[in-house]
Amino acid sequence: MAGLDSIKHLRGDDLIAEYKERYGDKTLIAFSRGKDSIAAALALRDKIEMIPFHYDDVPGLELIDESIAYYEKNLFGRRILRMPNPAFYKHLREGMFQPIRRSQTLAASSIPHLNHADVVQMVKDQEGIEGDILSATGVRALDNAIRFLSIRKHGPIRSGAGNWAPIWDWSKQRLMDEIEKSGISLPPDYTFLPRSLDGFSYLYLIPLRKHYPRDYERILEWFPIAEAELLRYEINQRFYPT
Repeated sequence: MAGLDSIKHLRGDDLIAEYKERYGDKTLIAFSRGKDSIAAALALRDKIEMIPFHYDDVPGLELIDESIAYYEKNLFGRRILRMPNPAFYKHLREGMFQPIRRSQTLAASSIPHLNHADVVQMVKDQEGIEGDILSATGVRALDNAIRFLSIRKHGPIRSGAGNWAPIWDWSKQRLMDEIEKSGISLPPDYTFLPRSLDGFSYLYLIPLRKHYPRDYERILEWFPIAEAELLRYEINQRFYPT
């Protein structure tokens, strides 16, 4: 088992071998459907058993259901576990985009408090996993300065944080080349959103309303005043046109 200084320089098959020596022949993988998590799955495919799980930001979106089914068939060859996103419950508890009366009802409800560790334990319970196991992520050192410094300080295997970064050393060009070479498609989000669906900004809601109107309405069922985000954008455009 390598020490921290040695681990910091491990990459590729050597890094996977180090992980397997420490944690065995299985890894969780937090699968967002974005290009980074797709690339991480490709790097691990056929080298270690992956147990993929996906955080559902809003339950029941057709956009998510369609692409999850695609990756189950074409990337993992198994079911991707659908897990509640702790942020979803946090938004409900805080009354985000909720009318006052509904906010009062939500405040009086027993909405659970979840964190990432809780979700990981749910995954382990569903899969019958005992003992320590980490979640693989698509974090790359070259994404930004913060990630670069974090990898440099802690290395690509972060036991305390419960995750590891099998493609930490990949450039964006290599990432895109590997995805293209694999024949795996990016999710449909990339054709009309700035990135895979992530949040309630007008940058996501406006294109979603056009391309997946039922999903847009589904979001409004949970967060009725989310349309205020669009109104704010329209007002800003009126007074500060680009």
